[in-house]
Amino acid sequence: MTGLSLEQLAAISEIIGACTIVTGLIFGAFQVRAHRVEQRNAIATELTSTFYNADLARAVLLLQNLPDGATVEQLRARGPEFEDAAIIVCTSFETMGLLVYRKIAPFDLVMDLAGGMVASMYRKLQGWVTAKQAEQNQPSWAEWFVWLATRAEKYKHSAGASAGPASGWKP
Repeated sequence: MTGLSLEQLAAISEIIGACTIVTGLIFGAFQVRAHRVEQRNAIATELTSTFYNADLARAVLLLQNLPDGATVEQLRARGPEFEDAAIIVCTSFETMGLLVYRKIAPFDLVMDLAGGMVASMYRKLQGWVTAKQAEQNQPSWAEWFVWLATRAEKYKHSAGASAGPASGWKP
């Protein structure tokens, strides 16, 4: 009889099994990569939608004319809507800071979307944030906003920052 022996069939079966496992691993790696890209795109979409929020836009509009380092008294003297605006800005950027810290949202993406605005708003609200932390005896109040703003300011002056909006980019 010239057929394959049981040992040869077992060897072929092992080779086929190993190839199946390797193929499965390669397919799984592609699936994981595709999932990460999909997740990053979903995060980018969600972060972008934050900037289309009318409340945040109004808050930034109100606060942009505050002097850098405005005191809590200066902010409150302008009316309760200014403190409401400060809370909206802090909570929006607080969430972004935590997402970056937990590596859910990529730092460079957040910096491209909002780095300048985060740094600018913090420069204006720093005195108010410090006063709120003291008033509430809560040093962690707005800590992720502070954390993100500090990194945004450093990023702005580092090699990681671009020379300007879409500087030199061509499709």
